Amino acid sequence: MLMSGFNSLLGLLSLAMLALAAVALVLAVLAREDAYRAADKQTKPFWLIILGVTVVVNFFPILLVLQLAGLVATIVFMVDVRPALRQVSGGGRRGSSSDGPYGPYNGGR
Repeated sequence: MLMSGFNSLLGLLSLAMLALAAVALVLAVLAREDAYRAADKQTKPFWLIILGVTVVVNFFPILLVLQLAGLVATIVFMVDVRPALRQVSGGGRRGSSSDGPYGPYNGGR
């Protein structure tokens, strides 16, 4: 009973790692090539290869060490590379919270 619960927990963790790697791979595919250079990150093909191998390793769990290395690469992409790509591409929030449809609100001054 205890082992079946542990195996189901590991199965859920493996599924979560696969989903996270797949999402990171899709986001890496959708980003522009020049954004990687502008953000001073590794190239787009580098990240596509790393994240693609991670998805394959998580889909066919071969070695736990490879899955953990892929998880680290996925986390680095999601936490470091993706925000830099969004900032360079202009995908972040533009303007301030006081901007209205005709420009910034100045309080009636």
